[in-house]
Amino acid sequence: MESAKKSLQLIDSGTEVNDQRSQHAAEKALTKGQVNDHEKLAISKVIPQKTGDREQQTREKVGKTLLINKLNYVNFQDGTLQINFKHRKYDQTYTLLAKPQPCLGDSLDCLWTDSDAFQRIQHSYEFQNFLLTDGNRLLLVEPEVIREDDEGIRLLLPESCYEVSSRATARHLCEGIVVQLIQNSSLFTGKLLDFNACAVRVEIAAVAPQTFDWITTNSPVNIILSNAQEILYTGECNIIRQAGGQESRTYILEPLKYEIQRFKSKEFRSFRYELTPSPDIIFRHPFTNTMFNLKVIDLSGLGFAVEEDEGSAVLLPGMILPEVEISFANSFKISCKAQVVYRKIVNAEENDKWIKCGLSLIDIGSHDHVKLLSLLHQSKDRDSYICNAVNMDELWDFLFETGFIYPHKYAFIQKNKKEIKKTYEKLYTQNPQIARHFIYQKRGRIMGHLAMIRFFNKTWLIHHHAARKSALNKAGLIVLDQVGRLGNASHQLLSLHMDYLMCYYRPENKFPSRVFGGAARSINDPLGCSIDTFAYFHHQKNTSPPRDLPPPWQLTNTHMDDIRELESFYRHISGGIMIEALDLRPERLNIDSLAQEYAGLGLKRGRQLYSLREKGRLRAVVMVNIADLGLNLSDLTNCIQIFVLDGNNLPKDIISTVISKVAETMLQDEVPVLLFPAVYADDQHIDYEKHYNLWVISLQFTDPYFKYLNRLLRFV
Repeated sequence: MESAKKSLQLIDSGTEVNDQRSQHAAEKALTKGQVNDHEKLAISKVIPQKTGDREQQTREKVGKTLLINKLNYVNFQDGTLQINFKHRKYDQTYTLLAKPQPCLGDSLDCLWTDSDAFQRIQHSYEFQNFLLTDGNRLLLVEPEVIREDDEGIRLLLPESCYEVSSRATARHLCEGIVVQLIQNSSLFTGKLLDFNACAVRVEIAAVAPQTFDWITTNSPVNIILSNAQEILYTGECNIIRQAGGQESRTYILEPLKYEIQRFKSKEFRSFRYELTPSPDIIFRHPFTNTMFNLKVIDLSGLGFAVEEDEGSAVLLPGMILPEVEISFANSFKISCKAQVVYRKIVNAEENDKWIKCGLSLIDIGSHDHVKLLSLLHQSKDRDSYICNAVNMDELWDFLFETGFIYPHKYAFIQKNKKEIKKTYEKLYTQNPQIARHFIYQKRGRIMGHLAMIRFFNKTWLIHHHAARKSALNKAGLIVLDQVGRLGNASHQLLSLHMDYLMCYYRPENKFPSRVFGGAARSINDPLGCSIDTFAYFHHQKNTSPPRDLPPPWQLTNTHMDDIRELESFYRHISGGIMIEALDLRPERLNIDSLAQEYAGLGLKRGRQLYSLREKGRLRAVVMVNIADLGLNLSDLTNCIQIFVLDGNNLPKDIISTVISKVAETMLQDEVPVLLFPAVYADDQHIDYEKHYNLWVISLQFTDPYFKYLNRLLRFV
């Protein structure tokens, strides 16, 4: 009985009023470009009445050959036709569903999906026509009946049929998509029946005490579409039409917005490039599970735009595509997760409309993103490279020639050169996800170089910045610009772990002071960009074990309350973002996920935190950074950092004892020490070698950074 209800539909059209309703439904279906089963019946009723030559000529003819091909396609897809019957006495119409069999000539055999329904109507109804859905077209076919029985019907096909509906946008059937419809704090659930790029058709159930009177049709509703794994779409919609009874109803819903804002708007957006040949995106549609291939119009590090045919568009603004493959001339591919953010109609020529859809990246693998940015940066400047294969001998020669490795630094490198060379082979030839390098290269010769590593959870450390003197201004700034553009295209993507950039530089060095110091002054907001100064010196290990701290001094493991006090101290004396960038936050105290990533790459990364107390009062926090020797050639990744909270009550000899004790946990004989604030070293007359400024920028502040950097790049 239930199957009969699905296969058998009745339109009561015995009066003039009902004729007008059917005419209105047909016209509405044709003008709106969205046809459901009820509307197909209305069309089948109204169209045949226009039997005059003029009316027949206004409908586009479709030849028999094409019709046969379409019928065989329906058979291939295990689809059905709508077979229409008209009552012999009354103006009533029934529709039965039938499966077409392979068609090889003039006749067509169809098998009923519900033979009982045919038995009930065969004496009272006679065959009228059948309807075939062809994408965004509806074909009306008026054949002759050769035979009909309980199993099916045989028809003699006409020389031509007629297209009676040409939708602006085709509907696509959906399966397995759950709908949640919300209005006035009421939540209804159901399923997505079909959709196009302009509307969705849903079936909603009312569960007691719910009634459909709770849904106000002239007010917007919010819908959530999801599958078993995730939410695929949320949006506010208007109700266009509804049909059904008291227990379930179908609604056609039209989104209110065809453009959404996924991320905060910026003045300096990622550059968009039109590539030749242009890539394609290949994806399985989350609503239909059907594969699609669309041409990319332009591309950036944060998203791309594609073109769609207006009649078969499938991208609904706000919809998430969980798996997208960007294919570059079928030579290499990258995978990502994207969201449709806008849809625009483009009138290229008269009667030639197409749709431009913009998609924003919401997740992408680290290696795939580097591939994408490498290609885009090369499109902008053929001499700019990201994470390219590097001749290590050429790189070492460059670092010596530019003076980046000066005699005192080489003394450290020379003692550990074998181990350092191995580390750099991993960083530059294996492309680990925790390292990036940028090279400006002319005719095979390195002119500028910059490298960075992810040394804290959301923070990347810029280091190894150098350029040949003959091209110092240009090459040095170009690789800095590359870093900035990479950060601008990365910080919004969670999987890339890039909220902050940081670097150490000596205040007396003119170039970094101009670039980094100038950027901080230009931004003029310590919560966007801050500079903090450390006193730097080396501690030489003794052969004898370090002495113990005298009472009442204690060196213990750091607790969350100690980190909170350190945060308060830092806000008071600086107000910058160093503490957050260094992962000195209570919630990050015992998390070592980054250490696990390094270990998986055959590299070392560790951190130990100690608290120095006097009579229970916190005087300093000590952070011991442990990494492979030479990961940073100044060894600032393998050092002791001390944050003095109460310099007035912390004697010099106590700090010296603390350094001696924690240095025992480190492998090298000469341990770098960074002491903050630097003024403490002056007050306590502690000998140090130099000052280091720690520059940190939040990548939420890239607009003012690029404004400043563009002023420096004007001469390039």
